[in-house]
Amino acid sequence: MRKLFNAAFIYMLVGVASGLFYREFTKLNDFPEGQFTQLGLAHTHLLTLGFIVLLIVLVIEKVFTISRSPKLFAWFFWLYNAGVILTSAMLIWHGTLTVLGRESNAMIAGIAGLGHIAITAGMIVFFVALRRAVTGRTPVPAEAAAA
Repeated sequence: MRKLFNAAFIYMLVGVASGLFYREFTKLNDFPEGQFTQLGLAHTHLLTLGFIVLLIVLVIEKVFTISRSPKLFAWFFWLYNAGVILTSAMLIWHGTLTVLGRESNAMIAGIAGLGHIAITAGMIVFFVALRRAVTGRTPVPAEAAAA
C-alpha cells in the first residue's frame, strides 16, 4: 500500500509541475493562447491516470487486498506506471516541439502508442487480480494462513 501511496503522491507533484511548465513555457515562447499543444494533455494525464487512478487502486487494495496475488500486482504496478510515464513523456516532448515551432515525427506517436498499450495491459492485469480477490480465488500467503 505504501508503494501505491508514494506513486500517487509523486504523480500529483509531477502533474501539478507539468501544468506549471505548460503555462510558463508557452508564455515564455509567445505561443498563441488558443493554439493546441499536447503539453496541456500531459498535465491531465499525469493527474488523472497517475494521481487519481492510483488513489482509487489504493482504496481497492485496502478493501480487497489485491496484492495477495503478488506477481499479478507487481505486473500491474510496473506495466501501468511505465505506460503512464512513457505516454506523458511523449506528450511533453511532442508539445515542447510544437511550442518551439519544430516538426515532430512518427517515432514520438509510436512510442506514445506503446505507452498506451502498457497502460491497457496493466489495467487488464489489475482486473485479473481484482477478480481473483473479489471471487476469493486468491491464494492466501503462508504467513497469513499460519496466523
